[in-house]
Order: sequence, then structure tokens, then C-alpha cells
Amino acid sequence: MKGIVLAGGAGTRLYPSTIAVSKQILTVYDKPMIYYPVSTLMLAGIQDILIISTPDDLPCFERLFGSGEALGVRFTYAVQDAPRGLADAFIVGESFIGDDNVCLVLGDNIFHGYGFTERLHNAAARKTGATIFGYHVANPDEFGVVEFDDDGKVLSLEEKPAAPKSNYAVPGLYFYDNRVAGIAKAVKPSARGEIEITSVNNAYLEMGELNVELFGRGMAWLDTGNHRAMLAAANFVEAVQTRQGLYIACLEEIAYRQGFISRDKLLETAARLDKTEYGQYLHHIAETVVRH
Repeated sequence: MKGIVLAGGAGTRLYPSTIAVSKQILTVYDKPMIYYPVSTLMLAGIQDILIISTPDDLPCFERLFGSGEALGVRFTYAVQDAPRGLADAFIVGESFIGDDNVCLVLGDNIFHGYGFTERLHNAAARKTGATIFGYHVANPDEFGVVEFDDDGKVLSLEEKPAAPKSNYAVPGLYFYDNRVAGIAKAVKPSARGEIEITSVNNAYLEMGELNVELFGRGMAWLDTGNHRAMLAAANFVEAVQTRQGLYIACLEEIAYRQGFISRDKLLETAARLDKTEYGQYLHHIAETVVRH
């Protein structure tokens, strides 16, 4: 399976902070925002990752990650020169996807909590169909809402419904089989001129092949679309890391625990970041985590 991070857009809700830089480069507590969605893909066991962004912003991600060799992954980069909708990621990334299945995560979504990796592996293990996720919210009328049966089969999808059929919102994380690029290309643009991800999901729903994985009470889903949400996300990450002594979205730690990189490679990065708490944490992981 391959992974795509969609990190485009103008970030206008974060102006003036994002006038000169992509919002996914902005810091959420102690690391760039894009670390969080990349960590989601890595936790799913994905090592081939495509980052899609604007022509102006893509060089920033290339400088940040390079080839991915330090993380034991392979980064590819592609331009989306205009915001044409989330599902356009599959058209831009069609050659990257090739014959594989694919996971799409939005560049401003943060996930953390108990059972998350298991949910990711369940979704990645499905060879056919599509998997979306459900997150219980108090205000479902502000989100896309999923209705499902007892077996996890989706019955309906509605965007910001006046009378929601469930309290489960759909976060920006999606798993698809290899048909998704063809389905996306057949989607007619919406009234706002975009290729909507809901249209792709509805195509799988009509085929009876759209599944949902539910996030439980121990999961946090945060997006970072405005300054207040950015602050809330940073406060959440700081609180968890300070209390537990375990980092959220530490890509080098994930790579090491997943077996993507060796201890020596982990220590190389730790030495480069030695003057920071992040680098010191990597030293701690190298000294205390024993892989089996």
C-alpha cells in the first residue's frame, strides 16, 4: 500500500501566518504540522509516500524530508497547481499509485490515541473496497456524517446534514483499493468546481464496498484550520508529551519501532538534533527501546 499526504491549499484562514509559508510547515508544538499526517501513514506500515502541494510550497517539503532515507521511507513529490478538491489527489498521484492500494490523509489532520494503529492496520488489510473512519462528535451537523449498520457497512453519507443520522463525523483519512484513480477521474466537478471526496466515497457505497472503522473514546482527532485550532492542538500535544514522556508523531521513533531504520540511523538523527529536547528524546529511545 502507498500513502498520499495532501498538503495544498492557500491556508487563508491562518493569514497572515500563511501568506509566505504553507500551513503544513507551521509548528504544532514542537514539530512541523506535516509530521502528524506522515506519522499516520508510517503507523499504518506505509513506506512509499507522495506529498502533494502547491508549486511555491513543495520545495519546503523537499528540504524538510528529502528522499526519506533518514526515516527508511521513500518520499515522492507532486504539484497541485490549483485547489481542485481532495479527490484530485488520486488523479495527480495516479502514476505514483500504480498497481497498489492507497491511503490518503489530509495535511492538517492530527490523530492520536489508544487503538489507532490497530484501526489503521485493519483498514490497510482490506484488499478491495474503501474504508473511512467515524469519530463521535457533539455537533455532527457541522461535518460530513456517516450512517452505518452493525457490521460496519456504510448506509449513507451526508455533508453537514440538518438532521444527522448519527453522531459520527468523517475525518480526513481514507483507504482505497486500486480502482480509486479511475473512479476519481469519472467524478463530475461539484458546483464549486472541485472533485469531491464524498463523490468517490458514494461510488464505493453504491457498489456496497464502503466500510467504516470507528474511533473510540480514547482517540483524539484534531484539525488545524484556524489559529484557535492550532493552539488547541499544540496544547494537546504538549500535555500528552509532558505527562507521559512519550512523543506524538516522532517520525524517527516510529521508523525505528517499525523496523524501517537501524539504531545507528536513529542515533545519526539524534546527534544532528542534539541541542533540542527532540534530539535528546531520540537518544532516550535508542537507549531504552529493544526491538524484537
